[in-house]
Amino acid sequence: MHAPVGTLADDARTAGPRQRLISIPFLLLRAATAGGALATGFVQTFVFARVLTPERFSVFIIVGAIGYTLWLAELGLPSILFVRLRAAHLTGRRNAQAARQATAVALSYAALAIAASLVCFAVAFSGTSSTSLGACELALLLLSVALNLTWTLFRSLSIAVDLFVYYESLELVRRSVTVAGLLALLAGLPLIALLAALNVLWLVLFVAAAGPLTARGALAPYWRGWSGELFSFFRMNSHDAARSSTSALSGAFVALFPYYVVPMLFGLGAAPIVLEVTFRIFRGACVIFAAICDLAVPGQTRALAARDVDRLLRTTLLVAGLCCIPAAIACAVLIFAGAPLFAFLLRTAAVVPPAITPILIVLLITGVLQTVAEVLLQYTGYFRRLAYNGVCVAAGMIVATGISLVAGLGLVGFLTAYAAVYAAGSIAMMLAAAYGPVRAALPRA
Repeated sequence: MHAPVGTLADDARTAGPRQRLISIPFLLLRAATAGGALATGFVQTFVFARVLTPERFSVFIIVGAIGYTLWLAELGLPSILFVRLRAAHLTGRRNAQAARQATAVALSYAALAIAASLVCFAVAFSGTSSTSLGACELALLLLSVALNLTWTLFRSLSIAVDLFVYYESLELVRRSVTVAGLLALLAGLPLIALLAALNVLWLVLFVAAAGPLTARGALAPYWRGWSGELFSFFRMNSHDAARSSTSALSGAFVALFPYYVVPMLFGLGAAPIVLEVTFRIFRGACVIFAAICDLAVPGQTRALAARDVDRLLRTTLLVAGLCCIPAAIACAVLIFAGAPLFAFLLRTAAVVPPAITPILIVLLITGVLQTVAEVLLQYTGYFRRLAYNGVCVAAGMIVATGISLVAGLGLVGFLTAYAAVYAAGSIAMMLAAAYGPVRAALPRA
């Protein structure tokens, strides 16, 4: 089953006046939260470069990468749950079984984050040069990063049942508090206090989001037996889970493996910091692109269900055009003020080579293509096409890394090869979207 949303019955067509292509309140809130995500990344780099030593900073970067590596356990499950819940929501029904399974997935993600933080504390505390305070800091950092996995699931669930405005309101609060806390480090706030407060904030947010999601039928109010529901979910969705997990694992690998390769090849200190600021800009821009594409998901899924190809194309092209605006601004800043920006962010922690600028520009441009196509494929259930693309890109990254190592290309050469493979994958993703959901939205003869 390639496109579950697109297989809805004809009674899923909405009657009455045509709705806007995107929700204006959602647009404003999503723009604010995406800007907050970008600001959080820059502020974190700015603050950590001043309150931590370069070696400690690089350790924090690696621990953060480990936290994001836990996203390998995501396995694309939120996409499957979205498709099931959205199909029911568009026809005015509730899928109680999918709601129970969504709760089980959420609890499994949270349990994984907690277990990983405990392991991190034990490993860090066993080190000869680590103190209990330092081990606690690393464990809390890992926990705060890993809990994003559960929060991302909540985003998919909220879009599935049209609660996206409420979710983004909570996300705006989270981003604002995080930025304020990071800036407070410059005023003398202990790092351990900030990390503990951020994890308490997570608890408050999960409680605040779970209530409305339960009321809309996206979560189930139960705790016991969640492991059985999780196994049931995998049994029922084994084929889609295999495809979505392949796509998710490949995507996570492409995003995270440089954080492991660079320290091994070039050591701690300057190289991981240069990689961090480069990917901070690139991934921050991709967060904005994804935020813009999220605006189109409700309209795209409705258009596909109604086989309204004109509306699907107009909605997709609209968000693609909107993505080009921040991409153009970022490219202009890098071209005309890249060196001062890097110097401001890193101070004396590291020096970013000038050759990084054109690499970033290529990544930003192709990032627009990648994100627009990937979001469309993901939320319409084309898991097989995503899996094929992800595996090919991951394999290309491995080959490119091997070539860079054998040829002794250095950090800049490695990132150049990375950008080339990523660009090729983005073009292939666009073709997959054209031959997948866009073609499926054509009216039946």
